[in-house]
Amino acid sequence: MGADLQEGRFTTKNDEEIVVFVIGMRINRFRSIRKWLPVLLAMPPMIKELSIRKELGCLHLHSYLQLPATMMIQYWESEEKLLAYAKGEKHSKAWKTFNKRAKGNHAVGIYHETYKVPKESYESIYVNMPAFGLGKALGTEPVSASTNTAKERLRRTKEDKN
Repeated sequence: MGADLQEGRFTTKNDEEIVVFVIGMRINRFRSIRKWLPVLLAMPPMIKELSIRKELGCLHLHSYLQLPATMMIQYWESEEKLLAYAKGEKHSKAWKTFNKRAKGNHAVGIYHETYKVPKESYESIYVNMPAFGLGKALGTEPVSASTNTAKERLRRTKEDKN
């Protein structure tokens, strides 16, 4: 359990644009399992594909379950790669199937949010944590004197990033 633990304080560089994509579903009617289970089961093949095929541009993803909802946070290399995946075969097929099943189906809801985050517009801190979130997506580095506070991490200069 502690093998991947990074002891101490770590942060990420913020010298590249990233795209954060949040997607999930909400079960509105638990008893209508035949209506919401197919929506839930459509996601694992896409998760597997994104985890294996790094060239698609998904840097990292993490899923959360807090019934009645699910949420997945994905970190992407670029808007272009995210949109290309959305138009790809596996996602397009799942989306068409969902739309067909969703017509008149109020037992389940879905959502997504997309955030384009310019370089130098984000910061992170990880204390005694394994690689996680943005740190897992971009890698981490030890906190230094010039990256000690959130304000400093957001205002890093090019010299600080080397």
